[in-house]
Amino acid sequence: MKDLNIVFAGFGGQGVLFAGKVAAYAGLIENKEISWLPSYGPEMRGGTANCSVCISDSAIGSPLVTNPNVLIAMNLPSLEKFVDAVEPGGVIILDSSLIQKKVERQDVTVYYVPSSTLAEQEGVKGLSNMILVGKLFQEVCTRGDWAFCGKDTLDRAVQKCIPPRKADMLDLNRKAIELGARQ
Repeated sequence: MKDLNIVFAGFGGQGVLFAGKVAAYAGLIENKEISWLPSYGPEMRGGTANCSVCISDSAIGSPLVTNPNVLIAMNLPSLEKFVDAVEPGGVIILDSSLIQKKVERQDVTVYYVPSSTLAEQEGVKGLSNMILVGKLFQEVCTRGDWAFCGKDTLDRAVQKCIPPRKADMLDLNRKAIELGARQ
């Protein structure tokens, strides 16, 4: 497996850190070396939030991702901040409900997923992040050079990350992931 370095970025309250945690746990379940490094502004909800996730077969030298293979952008400021850092040949997955701007780079693959709109329409409001995780795993993590886990592993990671007080959200998260995988 080729080293996978992902940046999840958006604003506080969008579930960016949770989405990154799910990806990291999936790697952990598959016995990969992983790191998960959250970063957020002092405002929390409404402020900027991002996290770096590294998944590798070998030891990880630094948890900070400066040139991601994959960018998950949930708002325009996040796209603008990280778009040029994505390595050539990388992947950008963005919420096209909130980001109307098209990516001008020709050396990356871009997936435009209307995740916020889908979440609202499909009864999983607030789970736009998990729709994008579904797209990430469908397009990046289950095939190609970065493949490291399958659907069962992803489901186990979601189960691990959802706190007991929100156990009733498990099926909604599963539904959101399936929606993203079909986009």
